[in-house]
Amino acid sequence: MGCVHGKCCCRYPRSSDGDNREDLGRYAQVQTHILAGRSVETAQVPSHNFRLEYSVLTQRGFYPESPEKENQDSYCIRTQLQGNPNVHFFGVFDGHGQFGTECSVFVRDRLVEILANDSTLLDDPIKAYNSAFSITNEELHDSDIDDAMSGTTAITALLVGDMLYVANVGDSRAVMAVKEGNRVVAKDLSSDQTPFRKDECERVKSCGARVLSVDQVEGLKDPDIQSWGDEETEGGDPPRLWVQNGMYPGTAFTRSVGDSTAESIGVVAVPEVTTVHLTANHPFFVVASDGVFEFISSQTVVDMVNRSADPRDASSAIAGESYKLWLDHENRTDDITIIIVHIKALSNSGGGATAKRNGGRTTNTEKETSEIYFTPSASEGYRSVRSELSEVSCCQTVLSSDQSSRVVVSSSLD
Repeated sequence: MGCVHGKCCCRYPRSSDGDNREDLGRYAQVQTHILAGRSVETAQVPSHNFRLEYSVLTQRGFYPESPEKENQDSYCIRTQLQGNPNVHFFGVFDGHGQFGTECSVFVRDRLVEILANDSTLLDDPIKAYNSAFSITNEELHDSDIDDAMSGTTAITALLVGDMLYVANVGDSRAVMAVKEGNRVVAKDLSSDQTPFRKDECERVKSCGARVLSVDQVEGLKDPDIQSWGDEETEGGDPPRLWVQNGMYPGTAFTRSVGDSTAESIGVVAVPEVTTVHLTANHPFFVVASDGVFEFISSQTVVDMVNRSADPRDASSAIAGESYKLWLDHENRTDDITIIIVHIKALSNSGGGATAKRNGGRTTNTEKETSEIYFTPSASEGYRSVRSELSEVSCCQTVLSSDQSSRVVVSSSLD
């Protein structure tokens, strides 16, 4: 979901079976042909004797009322950060607003550069993440890009040895596949930052935001009823953020990079970071824009990847299903970007040299359980926890450098 002036502000009517539907069918056939031509790349992780096999797909949405509209999604895959063969980065950036493409590309380029040049990256990835997001946000504000009503979400995964750090700002998503007996289950590594989340809703209200759906703003529904159900049932008219005496900015998210106007009512660029100790029970993870998850669950995405030996086939299948479901509900589709990363030949015994993490401690271990850390706040799928980093004060956009506490939440991702 984007801002009210971006790609998600219009509530399109349900598509029909007329000529427009035929055009959409021909369009989908063209997209399927384009999507199939991706390559599979490999990155070694010599510190623990395993490798990553990954593929990416990005595809412009179908906008019948804006046929020249650009794909506002972008992605970044950077292997061997700082020249280290054990450090790899994957990110998806979903732009919104009039200058969403420019914002998405700017953040794509700058965030990874700042991380790569941070001397604390290996010792404290969470601290480096927070610093990189803060600096990138300020640089975007100071750039020639007008980000008053435009910005981007960011879902990123940083692998350091056998540790995976997922930083999320916005409502795109990262999902881990986990072997549980004969099943492969989905575990969300991020929690969508929207007003549907009670903690995020209360935080932005404390910063002065009005939280109302479009129907409430337009007087069609009672604005005093501050209950919107969930994203599955109320996704067509979600709660949005508005200034006290205006009909803007109308963002359906509570965190983003850019969006300088919304920043005054609590929309911050402070990431929530999830940390996972990878084991042999983690066959792959997915990083994707919200265009994928609007109508498809995390478990369905994991099931589709698990059925395909080739991540390119899985990407095409997921994109095709996403397009179909979008067109079943509306007469357009969102931009779609998917990165699928398979984890190959990782054993629970580790091996080789160790990779630094958490202030210099090492990850070489023979434990078979996963340590999962959430900083600053946990998703709805896990019990609620708080660390100092979770207390993002009213309109605060920069965290102090010593706020890098970690909270052990669960060992159930094993």
